[in-house]
Amino acid sequence: MNGPRYNEFIQSPKVRVIDDEGENLGVMFTREAMEQAAAVGLDLVEVSPNADPPVAKFLDIGKFKYENQKKANLARKSQKTQEIKEIKMRPNIDDHDYETKMKKIAEFIGEGDKVKVTLRFRGRELSHGQLGMQLLQRVQADTAEAAKVEMHPRMEGRQMLMVLSPR
Repeated sequence: MNGPRYNEFIQSPKVRVIDDEGENLGVMFTREAMEQAAAVGLDLVEVSPNADPPVAKFLDIGKFKYENQKKANLARKSQKTQEIKEIKMRPNIDDHDYETKMKKIAEFIGEGDKVKVTLRFRGRELSHGQLGMQLLQRVQADTAEAAKVEMHPRMEGRQMLMVLSPR
């Protein structure tokens, strides 16, 4: 059974009872509390099973489950998932191209996403790794106020990677 225990599913012999107006009726036998709830036309629902004795309330179980489901759906909807966006560059990138890529990085970070900056080396460029490192340090300096470096620049085969995340 998923959800809270109610009526005959409550295993505890005694429960602390709260009626439909929120009044504390004290500790009573579960059977007696179920009869009182049925007299009002409601179910006895266990709201705090870990308490000693467990706390049970007079509620409409269908309405209670529906409202809990709506709360869970709303929480799931308002949740923001963080994506990793990738920006690819070359070590000998021109100034205008660099500025365009920086605008895109700023946009991604502004949206709350992580940015993976990939620097591809081709042919003889690989022997000039320091140029790539300087470029990634420049990216790091230009995004310093908006982003923090999550993964510092490192070589992986023919490419150098760095991950930035929003501050």
